[in-house]
Amino acid sequence: MYFNDKKGTEQQTWDAIVIGSGISGGWAAKELCEKGLKTLVLERGRMVRHVQDYPTMFKAPWELPYADQLTREELKNYPVQRRTGYTLRQSTKHWWVNDLENPYTEVKRFDWIRGYHVGGRSIMWGRQSYRWSDLDFEANLKDGVAVDWPIRYKDIEPWYDYVERFIGVSGKKEGLPQLPDGRFLPPMELNCVEEHLRQQIAEHYDDRILTIGRSANLTKPHNGRGQCQYRNLCIRGCPYGAYFSSNASTLPAAEATGNMTLRPHSIVNSIIYDPKTNRATGVRVIDARTGEWHEFYAKVIFCCASTLGTTFILLNSTSETFPDGLGNSSGVLGHYLMDHHFMCGAAGRFEGFEDKYYKGRRPNGIYIPRFRNLDKKTRHKDYIRGFGYQGGASRLNWTRAIREMGFGPKLKEELTAPGPWRMGLGGFGECLPYYENKVTLNHEKKDKWGQPTLVIDCEFKDNEMKMREDMKASAAEMLEAAGFKDVETYDAGAYPGLAIHEMGTARMGRDPKTSVLNGWNQMHDVPNVFVTDGACMTSSACQNPSLTYMALTARAAAYAVELLKKGEL
Repeated sequence: MYFNDKKGTEQQTWDAIVIGSGISGGWAAKELCEKGLKTLVLERGRMVRHVQDYPTMFKAPWELPYADQLTREELKNYPVQRRTGYTLRQSTKHWWVNDLENPYTEVKRFDWIRGYHVGGRSIMWGRQSYRWSDLDFEANLKDGVAVDWPIRYKDIEPWYDYVERFIGVSGKKEGLPQLPDGRFLPPMELNCVEEHLRQQIAEHYDDRILTIGRSANLTKPHNGRGQCQYRNLCIRGCPYGAYFSSNASTLPAAEATGNMTLRPHSIVNSIIYDPKTNRATGVRVIDARTGEWHEFYAKVIFCCASTLGTTFILLNSTSETFPDGLGNSSGVLGHYLMDHHFMCGAAGRFEGFEDKYYKGRRPNGIYIPRFRNLDKKTRHKDYIRGFGYQGGASRLNWTRAIREMGFGPKLKEELTAPGPWRMGLGGFGECLPYYENKVTLNHEKKDKWGQPTLVIDCEFKDNEMKMREDMKASAAEMLEAAGFKDVETYDAGAYPGLAIHEMGTARMGRDPKTSVLNGWNQMHDVPNVFVTDGACMTSSACQNPSLTYMALTARAAAYAVELLKKGEL
């Protein structure tokens, strides 16, 4: 599985190269290796082995210094990563990049939240796994926005099935056309207040439902992995393999074939292009530890370095044929950057169910699928597209007493008794693809290896801002209709990047003049290069996108192997 780093003995030529080892890179490795291709997987970050390299997976709160908070001195290294407000802790700081060592330029605020290591963000992701529907794949065409997707739901449906059977997604079938059902493991349970809201929404509305989140957390043993223990420490790395990650699932499957070589500390600088054959021949790599340059060669290359990582590599891969970046004859490479907008909604207090509680710490929440702009009846006059809600209900814990004036027996009783029920609904809204939301290269500002850095110029616009008003109002309306008290709306601000669902910049399309990729995630201009991470997305929908990345990757890998067998690559 691991490369031989003895100088002068390293293999140079492979059947396939996969750039990146995260959610899409792991899937590319698995599929290509299982189909018989000798595959080199390049990861710019350090090695992370499943279980062995999860240093805080079993640590109790009292075993973590500074109450699991970073010191002021440590925080100086993370001016961007700290913007999440909840992911950067003593128990998790080893997953996030040092921002001072990985600079970029923000023309407008863009929160580039990332980690460089084997497995990438598949270790830290939120695991919400939703299918897209034709409502999403047809939206650009119907709205006259950007370009049409070159695929429809029927093209990707069997690959959603394929991926879900392998990774394990727990969920409940609801029969909604805008949110197709999947191949689910048993769902996690709603608690009593969430079930109450589900019933009340069903009584008050005929266009919306509440369901349990569809999560890549196992509710029973699956494919050799253990089931979820309800610790809700997923972000530390799961020793049971109870949620999907490259480290626990796809990379071990690729390794089992004997066809994968995984090379960490390998920063892909650019892709090598041969104008005589109109093919990519390999990649240029900087060893992150030594600074040495290497070249590796292959018949097919899969770009899975994350949206912005892949875009950097393509923009930096210039030649006489492609002076503005590999495969960029259309001029759209780097444009149409998208992310979901969130952190707005409503919350309220519920009176009742004081005799009820719940067991464990469920690593999942509720989901209210999109109900706006589905048809004429649900059309909103102020904006197009829509949003879904995530959230949940819980009883307040002992920390609520910190601000109280109680003492003695009264204080002890307050600390040990569960507090009142509260429920929050937070919207995740679609961002439209805008040409002016873009990334470019800054050749003046270099990284520590002497490479150019990214300039990110991206913002949410009028359609997203009008949608946010509805996201707040509709959340409050549903909570109040269900009898919640003291309902308040909130909007913590909208900045791209923070949802960590960046998409676009090397979009799929039908026309080589207006897109980078075809309907198989294959470059129009350079047919042995495939892009299957978030860069390939033509629109953003409002659902979490990772399941779609996986399905597109498996589909593209099967197609690439078919072309190789025919001698067409």
